[in-house]
Amino acid sequence: MTYSLFDTHTHFDVPDFDADREQLAYAAKQAGVDALVLIGFVQSRFQDLLQTQEFLARLSNAPTSYLAPGLHPFYIEQHRTEHLLDVEQMLKHHDCVAVGEIGLDTFLKQHKQPELFQKQQQYFSAQLELAQQFDKPILLHIRKSHAEVLSMLKQHRFKLGGIAHAFSGGVEEAKAFTKLGFKIGVTGQITNPNAKKLHQVVQTLGVDHLVLETDCPDMTPLCCQHSKEGRTRNTPVNLPYVLQGLAQSLNRTESEIAQILWTNSLQALHLDA
Repeated sequence: MTYSLFDTHTHFDVPDFDADREQLAYAAKQAGVDALVLIGFVQSRFQDLLQTQEFLARLSNAPTSYLAPGLHPFYIEQHRTEHLLDVEQMLKHHDCVAVGEIGLDTFLKQHKQPELFQKQQQYFSAQLELAQQFDKPILLHIRKSHAEVLSMLKQHRFKLGGIAHAFSGGVEEAKAFTKLGFKIGVTGQITNPNAKKLHQVVQTLGVDHLVLETDCPDMTPLCCQHSKEGRTRNTPVNLPYVLQGLAQSLNRTESEIAQILWTNSLQALHLDA
């Protein structure tokens, strides 16, 4: 049985997929993935993002794809002021569904240094303003900086919502994001019984606040990891396993939650049913 699924976070434009993107697009559609978001992270890949969307749009039996350009905090060293103009041009001249992925990331020691963290905040702030200017939701990347991200969203009085992608915070933080109108993005991590914090978040919030994502080529569901040494590439075809893992965690059937998750995705991205 397949359900209509929305992969709200992919990097399906990256070179990992150059060899078999077309076959994977057909396979994803066949597995029930009816829509996916192509998400930006560095300016040098914006052209590939556009080309991938154009490519997918030409295929007759592939998921509908949506664009979300943005400058990712983890790559802060690569970003230049003029790249913000490129984000603006993308929003102005192309049909974009959101700004992303944007936010703050202090996972690496160097990103905690005041100078680089301040640069992350400046770019996050500028992109929040662009989202407000173009009336778009945002796709948030947050690692070890939940309080700071919440604080900046409140400072900007950001009311357009979006998705807190690959959520790694606790229950109280998750509730704070949902209060601001965000859905919580659930990845293949949910298939890992040891991801206790994530299971607690989804069980406390319930399905109404959640959306599915693969974050491909990363975050491969446990059942799809073939190699102990290397990384097994994740693809949109694996999204049904995320649905399955979430259904098990919530102790509900896949059919009960699939339609709710689809509706949540449309809501989060301001798309019509």
